[in-house]
Amino acid sequence: MLSIAQVGETVLTQKAKAVVLIDAYIHALADTMLDSLKEAKGVGLAAPQVHQSIALFIMASHPNERYPDAPLIAPTVVINPSILAGSDIMETGEEGCLSIKNKRFSILRHQWVDVRYQTIAGQWIEDRLTGFVARIFQHEYDHLQGITIDKRAQSQSSVSPEAKP
Repeated sequence: MLSIAQVGETVLTQKAKAVVLIDAYIHALADTMLDSLKEAKGVGLAAPQVHQSIALFIMASHPNERYPDAPLIAPTVVINPSILAGSDIMETGEEGCLSIKNKRFSILRHQWVDVRYQTIAGQWIEDRLTGFVARIFQHEYDHLQGITIDKRAQSQSSVSPEAKP
């Protein structure tokens, strides 16, 4: 299992660099990240969390003790992602993070997001994600921007209740 960076480590505060070439290294990293994600019983893992400041994450939603109601989706390797649009409707949900052990945060996220990313085969995908899968994408995308959920929670709590969507 790869070592998972914990809050306070610099790699989690940096904006990740784009993946220029999807080569054998990227394939091996994605495979190892997926194994580490399964062992940690998570539903998502970003490359900065395993000390690699590159724009890559894995989404692998499945019911488990941390998220018993999570939908089952095939593991998806997401490279060079962007969020093109998000719903006006925001939902609060409880999130954990493998980089912050044994803590949960109430986080406001878009109900749906339109996204664009490359697959491990290099193909560009555009899709609309909803519900829990949209939440995973937004959480992992934050990691690529150098934002951890404790910082996201702090920024949301500093907004006055009247101003919250």
